[in-house]
Parts: sequence; C-alpha cells; structure tokens
Amino acid sequence: MGRVLICAVMLSIFAAPIAAQKRRTPPRKAPPAKKTAPAPAKTATPETTCPSLIGMGVKTIRSYCDVPAGRDPGQGVILKLPPHTGAATLSFDLHARHTYSEEQTKSGKGYSHYRAIIGVLAMNGDLLGRGAIDTEFRTAADLFDRIGGGAGPGGLKAVAPAGSEHIFVTIPAGIDQVSLLGESLDALTPAGHETVVMPGRPVAIVSNLLVEYNPAPASSKR
Repeated sequence: MGRVLICAVMLSIFAAPIAAQKRRTPPRKAPPAKKTAPAPAKTATPETTCPSLIGMGVKTIRSYCDVPAGRDPGQGVILKLPPHTGAATLSFDLHARHTYSEEQTKSGKGYSHYRAIIGVLAMNGDLLGRGAIDTEFRTAADLFDRIGGGAGPGGLKAVAPAGSEHIFVTIPAGIDQVSLLGESLDALTPAGHETVVMPGRPVAIVSNLLVEYNPAPASSKR
C-alpha cells in the first residue's frame, strides 16, 4: 500500500510539468515592420532663366522663350530643377520660330518650312537628350499661338510659334540644372533658304516647361 502511494505521488509530480507544457500558449510572432511608402512624384515648372523671352501667348497664356544656337550651356535657356532623388523627367513643347506677315499670307507667298533640333545639356556640356520640330506654315491656322505686346494689328508680335512637338527627356540623378541650346536649323521662308546658324541666333521656341520628380526627403534638424 505504501509503495502504491509513493508511485502515485511520483507520477503526479512528473505529470504536472507535462500538463503545464501542454497548456502553455506559444509566443506570438512580432508583426512585420511597416514599409514606408515612397513620396508620390510631383510635377512642377522649373525655375527658368530665359535669355530672350518672347512674351505671353494670347490663346494659351503661356510664356514663350527663344532657344539660341550655341555650345556653351551658360548661354542657353537654363532650367533649375527642384530638390529631388533619383532621375527626373523634363518635358516641354517645341515650336518653330515663324515671322508672320499678313500681307504675304494673304497673297499666298508666306509658305515656310522649318526643321529645327535643340539639345538638352548638363551644365558641364554633357548631352542628355534632344528635341526636334518639323513643320510647315501656309495660313494663320498653322500658328500654334500669337504673342501679345507687339506693335502689329491687335497688339500682336510678328514672331509666333508654329507647330508643336511634345518632348520628354530623362534627367539622370545628381543633376540639378540643365540648359537648352539650338543645334541646327533648316528653314525655307520667303526670305530664302537658311541652313547656317550662328551662335546666339534663335533656332526654335519652347513653352510649357515641366519637370516630374521624386521630392528629396526633408533634412532632419537636431
């Protein structure tokens, strides 16, 4: 009888930890760390230094800027990009630069044909991309817009943007300024056929300058 009692006590002692192990709740796994979503891309008008601002369009209410020929980025249309991370995308509308004559147009002698190429350069002279426009002018309907503030009829300027090509250029990471410079111009106008472009001579017109970028994170101050 004594031995039976001792065995029963021993079994209860060894069984208690086993039962406790069975009742023990397994530890909960820590939830996965939340990933911080990247800031959404923004689109903005870059800060622009235009050596020759033509003026404001009466139809589109845009600013139109001449793109001069040359090789020195400091002499071009300089665009300062907002603080950003990674690559950015520059976009703009490229137009032929037409001198409008009401008299020539009405007489059927105003036909013109333009082929112009401009480059987008880093400030060290590296070529990042190009834009091209190939367009014809026959009537006033071929003008993209008219520029206000002139001495012509209706207060319009004779210089006007003709045709339009929407250009996209990828700007590599680490570049915060670019320059637009004219490369070539093939123009057939009532004044003749022009293919030689001297530095500083306007080659084309740009408008609607925009840059799409990922904003740089705000610097933390201690």
